[in-house]
Amino acid sequence: MTQFSRRDVLRGSTALAASGAFASVTSAAPPASAVTPQLIEAAKKEGRVVYYTSIDLPVAERIAKAFEATYPGIAVRVERTGAERVFQRIGQEYASRIHSVDVVNSSDAAHFVVWKREGMLEPYVPEDVAKYYPAEHKDPDGTFASFRVWLCVIGYNANMVKAEEAPTSYADLLDPKWMSKIVKAHPGYSGTIMTATYQMARDLGWDYFEKLAKQKVMQVQSSADPPKKLALGERAVMADGNEYNMFIEKEKGTPVDIVYASEGSPLIVGPNGLFKNAPNPNAARLFQSFCFSPQAQQLSIDAGGLRSLHPQTKEKPGRKPFGEIKKMKDDPAAVERTSADIKAHYSKLFGV
Repeated sequence: MTQFSRRDVLRGSTALAASGAFASVTSAAPPASAVTPQLIEAAKKEGRVVYYTSIDLPVAERIAKAFEATYPGIAVRVERTGAERVFQRIGQEYASRIHSVDVVNSSDAAHFVVWKREGMLEPYVPEDVAKYYPAEHKDPDGTFASFRVWLCVIGYNANMVKAEEAPTSYADLLDPKWMSKIVKAHPGYSGTIMTATYQMARDLGWDYFEKLAKQKVMQVQSSADPPKKLALGERAVMADGNEYNMFIEKEKGTPVDIVYASEGSPLIVGPNGLFKNAPNPNAARLFQSFCFSPQAQQLSIDAGGLRSLHPQTKEKPGRKPFGEIKKMKDDPAAVERTSADIKAHYSKLFGV
């Protein structure tokens, strides 16, 4: 098996689009799998599960600890990095016949299509996914499903920017008054920002990014980084970043506020899947089922600031309801055609 490149992701995005993102006419998914005493016992004999994820580390650790509390005797090892690095790491490990990962999460859905095409993913449908998740958010062959959904948003430090002076749109970020005051994440590192950059370039045009690059933007890597820079007061405004990190900062008293751009906010989906060569296959199945349970999904909302597709969850008071937000449209087929160019064009414009 060879190492994966962004070209593999592009081919995966083509397949993703051709299948209608997740759905297809014919389903080869295995039957729904309930959590049984036999599965729990087998998982406890393995004693651990290894989770590679691009979720922000504190959120991933909260989910891991909740699982460990629910199933004592099974430890979760969280390996967190950006989506592109998760993808490359697994490719490098599998090329060397190293099978360390049990369950994976990425903010780039095309990664899962590459892994599926290579025969690396194990079909497994948690009972909650089968019962409650819409077809467009679960693989028809049962190899992955949308664990988390969120938005890429604008934000600002309320101690540095008055509410009435805050940007309300992407166009507002081009105002000269924001020169050297903006922080932004990178599409070459973050799956979230790759997806968001495509949607913004399509809807706003590359002229927008050319103008934004002249604003002397602070460039960071992960989509979790801009909210942290705002919280520290290192920049007044962020051009992009995770909505869920902003919720977390705001709800712990940090003086930050979210802006849902008038042009629309990019929509991001992060699936979960497990591997055929998982070293702890039973613990992997149990952890996958837990991730899609109402308990874990509600935790992802309340503690993680994420959005959930599980109908038995409730949105947290004080947050703008998901249905009321204008959202940009994801388009995997177009991402397939343009991802390599986006990465190159972006790096040329921003010099990174």
